[in-house]
Amino acid sequence: GLVVDGRTLNVIFQGGLEEKFLALTKHCRSVLCCRSTPLQKSMVVKLVRRQLKVMTLSIGDGANDVSMIQAADVGIGISGQEGMQAVMASDFAISRFKHLKKLLLVHGHWCYARLAKMVIYFFYKNVNYVSLLFWYQFFCGFSGSTMIDYWQMIFFNLFFTSMPPLLFGVLDRDFSAETLLGLPELYKNGQ
Repeated sequence: GLVVDGRTLNVIFQGGLEEKFLALTKHCRSVLCCRSTPLQKSMVVKLVRRQLKVMTLSIGDGANDVSMIQAADVGIGISGQEGMQAVMASDFAISRFKHLKKLLLVHGHWCYARLAKMVIYFFYKNVNYVSLLFWYQFFCGFSGSTMIDYWQMIFFNLFFTSMPPLLFGVLDRDFSAETLLGLPELYKNGQ
């Protein structure tokens, strides 16, 4: 692990040592920035995003973490004693730090799997619908007549666009929460 304080980050950013700092952090399992200003926190996140071209996640619990949360791809705010500013600026909110594991490993896996299935579903739904209209134009000699009444088309799109995501969101769980917490490597299967 690597622990970096605010003064060291000042030297890194002002001295042009960003590449050496990133090379060092690549060899660490975790990097902790402590006693740093909100600007330094956001600069570290932006540096990692820009240089390493990776997705970043920031976690904060106070107003001093807002710029870091907003600079990251995914921001998680922890509601607590320091107020609700971090929660208001974040993408996800949790009440305690201990809930982070379940948020990432369980709900993150389920969300990833559901989104992948929904993209495939919407692609095939639209392909089927458009191909039906395409072949109907051959049948009617490209006259421009409509095969389906306007209201039926609205109902079709409304029903087949709203119901499957609701059902998938409630019912689709490829693994139980206990299994996902016990085997964190299952998160990589979807990728």
